[in-house]
Amino acid sequence: MKLAAVPSAMATVLAALLVLAPVLVGCSSTSQGTMTYPNGATYTGALKDGLPNGQGTMTWAYGSTYSGDIYTGEWKDGQLNGQGTMTYPNGETYTGEFKDGMRRRGTYTYADGATYSGEWKDAKYNGKGIRTFADGETYTGEWKDDKANGQGTYTFPDGDTYTGEFKDDKYNGQGTYTWADGSTHTGGYKDGKANGQGTETHADGSTYTGAFKDDKPNGQGTYTYANGSKRTGRWKDGKLVP
Repeated sequence: MKLAAVPSAMATVLAALLVLAPVLVGCSSTSQGTMTYPNGATYTGALKDGLPNGQGTMTWAYGSTYSGDIYTGEWKDGQLNGQGTMTYPNGETYTGEFKDGMRRRGTYTYADGATYSGEWKDAKYNGKGIRTFADGETYTGEWKDDKANGQGTYTFPDGDTYTGEFKDDKYNGQGTYTWADGSTHTGGYKDGKANGQGTETHADGSTYTGAFKDDKPNGQGTYTYANGSKRTGRWKDGKLVP
């Protein structure tokens, strides 16, 4: 699992940038025009009362706060509001909804092809979303402050999956891990490992039901073989204590 992979370019657009006195070209109360800011940024598109309103493109100058960023989309009262696309100098992009200069719901595409599609708050993954990594791993579910928190499903390229509760990018709470061969573990998890009561069913039909610690049977439990025979007792590190 590698959920904590936050965008390297997470710049948000603040209204303060637009307070700078621009030089206006071809601008009336409501018009199309071009604005050039003292920091070198330029805006071309719809204007109202000297501020971007409607469709337009802002290009930030290299060396400024948002060096080389380009935004094309909807504006309201000088801020990003509505649908648009932000393109960063490293090739990464965000396409989706903005509100008051901040991402709200959309898709961030990384330079390596990885993506996050979903809800945002304060420039971080917050709410429901899907994170797809370049190697094919995916997480679909709930997020808080860029980390998997709540209910979700993590899918690995080899076909393994975990569905259940997450906390801070790790399996925490109740969940089911399913291996590609059909084996499963259902029960409690802590810090990414099976801990507490659970049932593990293997591809050959054998099962273990009982206590786990750090992914191994530890404590009281019963192992049932595929032929129906059983071993019940206290286990330690996956072995029955004599």
